[in-house]
Amino acid sequence: MNNGNSLPSQSARDTAASKTTSPTEAGHNSSQPSGADNFRLEDAINQVFALFRVNYHNQYHAAYGDTQLLNQAKKLWFEVLGRFSPQQIMQAARQIIEQSEYLPTLHRMIDCCEEQGSANGVPALRDAYLEACSAPSPKAAFNWSHPVVYHAGRKAGWYLLGNESEEVSFPRFRESYRALCQQLANGAEFAPPETLLEEIPPEPLDKDQQLKHLEQLRKELAL
Repeated sequence: MNNGNSLPSQSARDTAASKTTSPTEAGHNSSQPSGADNFRLEDAINQVFALFRVNYHNQYHAAYGDTQLLNQAKKLWFEVLGRFSPQQIMQAARQIIEQSEYLPTLHRMIDCCEEQGSANGVPALRDAYLEACSAPSPKAAFNWSHPVVYHAGRKAGWYLLGNESEEVSFPRFRESYRALCQQLANGAEFAPPETLLEEIPPEPLDKDQQLKHLEQLRKELAL
């Protein structure tokens, strides 16, 4: 860690240096969108690496001492963290700096980004999981914080969320939620849930209907 007296000047130098190593220098795809949102994400990645350089100086230079390696790392972070807003990314970086003495891996950064709230109303991963687990039936009639939470819960399986331990159910929900949030970031739209036929339990057949149904199946299968 640097002492507090040297941080302002060091931060200025690191921010200036970050402009020479953008996420798109190594293998930039010219087909990527060039709108304001794209540049804001790029700026966030550059600022995060500048903050990490200041706060984890020795670890940072041991990991990213080579310029080509640094550019490749930025490009990877840019691609993987693209489903998060620049604000989420910056909040996650500050959280890591406050809580950890160690330079984070990309996996750790993803986890921290998922812990941040989103400006578009998508809740943090943990909040979404608890909401999906506690929502009463019928699920489609519940007032969801965001449609993507409902669809992630449905994809993970309501029975699993309601009956299995968190050790089993949380990874399944996390996988579904991450995939759908990525689709959302790529422009997919998730309509508010509607009452689905599968959520309305069918009326049980009486004994005569069951026998007729069984007989029909035998005829169809030529048994």
